[in-house]
Amino acid sequence: MEQRLNVHEKGQSALKTLYGMGVYLKKSPLEPALRELVYFRVSQLNGCAYCLDMHYKDARAKGETEQRLYGLSAWRETPYYTDRERAALAWAEAVNQCHVPDEVYSQANEQFSEEELIDLTLAVTSINSWNRFNLAFPNTPGTYQVGQFG
Repeated sequence: MEQRLNVHEKGQSALKTLYGMGVYLKKSPLEPALRELVYFRVSQLNGCAYCLDMHYKDARAKGETEQRLYGLSAWRETPYYTDRERAALAWAEAVNQCHVPDEVYSQANEQFSEEELIDLTLAVTSINSWNRFNLAFPNTPGTYQVGQFG
């Protein structure tokens, strides 16, 4: 797919808010590995190839296993994920679909503090926004280098 425009170059003013969310989330109490799983899963759901490439590489650099990444699209049927990760993935999918059933909220509320749940929601909405930008103005999948964006 051909790049339409370089949003990271031409959209600096517009993207400051998204960059700021990323800075905030890196300082949040959510574990970096958990955030990467959420980013990867939401990017799968949204079909963002560039973000999948980025978050696969970032997750692997943080010690994530290939088995868990390969199994993420079927996380409900695999034994690889903790209860906290399962609650986060269910929450991420529900928020991404704009419908959060009470059962999903209850499970997430058991695993996360109120602050963490807010931060988890911000992580979902943040990657969702990045997915939209990368779908509108595609970057070439495979070109991301770990640490490229901070």
